Amino acid sequence: MLTPGRVTVGLLGLLALVFIFENTRNTKIRLLFPEVTMPLWLALLGTALIGAVCGAYWAYFVRRH
Repeated sequence: MLTPGRVTVGLLGLLALVFIFENTRNTKIRLLFPEVTMPLWLALLGTALIGAVCGAYWAYFVRRH
């Protein structure tokens, strides 16, 4: 059940969450819309979730075809 790969991914995920929630100050962010001020942890978490969705898509759809 616990393989070295799963343990490694779990530890990396935990380290990413620690990094995200340690950065709590507000920051200015601008992408395609006007500049907004938001907590840095929220921007980091959103970026991590987008990366996880893209990775899951790649693992499920792209590797199967």
